[in-house]
Amino acid sequence: MKLNAIIVEDEETSREILKRYLKKYCPNVAVLGEGANINEGLELIQNHTLDLVFLDVEMPYGNAFDLLDKVEERNFETVFVTAYNHYAIDALNAHASYYLMKPISIDELIKAVDYVVEIKTKEDALQDDVLIPKTNNIEGKITIPQHDGFEIFEIKDIIYCQADDNYTQIFLANGKKKTVSKTLKYFEEILTSSCFARVHKSYLVNVNEVIKYKKGKGGSVVLSNKKEVMVSASKKAELLSYFK
Repeated sequence: MKLNAIIVEDEETSREILKRYLKKYCPNVAVLGEGANINEGLELIQNHTLDLVFLDVEMPYGNAFDLLDKVEERNFETVFVTAYNHYAIDALNAHASYYLMKPISIDELIKAVDYVVEIKTKEDALQDDVLIPKTNNIEGKITIPQHDGFEIFEIKDIIYCQADDNYTQIFLANGKKKTVSKTLKYFEEILTSSCFARVHKSYLVNVNEVIKYKKGKGGSVVLSNKKEVMVSASKKAELLSYFK
């Protein structure tokens, strides 16, 4: 798959190295332009249809996160390239697809591009299709502890779970919501074998209740109850793997 890309990096030497690596080791990436600051980067994003943006963190007139905040519709994937590893969490929160440390490892660069290709290929295949999970046979029950005892639900009746500090909100097909004094991680460990996907740090969804996928920063899914849930870039490939 061909990827249209830009490089936003304030150091000319770093831009040249990345362009040279891409040309030699990732020939499917076409670099359409390059910018040395967030203003030039924003202009490139607005004037091109992009699949991928290589983005340095520290730049003149602001940083990478300031640039991404200015982009209203983000349909491209982002690969951060930086010498500072303490930005990793911020990069994940900004729905980055990959995080490359300087000096750039060729192997890691190839992995980053391959990962974006995997995501874009699956997205394109599913964008206009009816989403059909690879498996829709959910069986079994789950016991939900309550302050006065416990309740038992059919697992298939759970549409999604949402983190609420050390509690979890469980949203059911009948429109009811249950608050449980367990973390989302607790339910993730129980339900991922039953066709539930952790799509975001705050959400665990029943894949069978996904009716639409939308491209975007990390993308989002629309559930059967019309709830739209954001998908973290780091979780996107895993989510899309559930569908045919």
